[in-house]
Amino acid sequence: MSGLRAQPTVANEQPNNPLHGVTLAAILEFLVDRLGWDEMARAIDIRCFTNEPSITSSLKFLRKVPWARSKVEELYLRTKSRQR
Repeated sequence: MSGLRAQPTVANEQPNNPLHGVTLAAILEFLVDRLGWDEMARAIDIRCFTNEPSITSSLKFLRKVPWARSKVEELYLRTKSRQR
């Protein structure tokens, strides 16, 4: 029995991750509300922000393209930190 360890709880798995529990849809909605599509397109040059932007098309693209998702997450964190 000495080799058994308690399973970590969900709250303890990522205590220092500011994105933990925040969905990609919530990130996009926050950015669109705060910055708008034009400002988002200036910050990150991707077609889903420049050509007929929508939450749905952006979600579809960002879920398939990890580098773009990382840039959106970084923009979200920068925008949130400026808000404080």
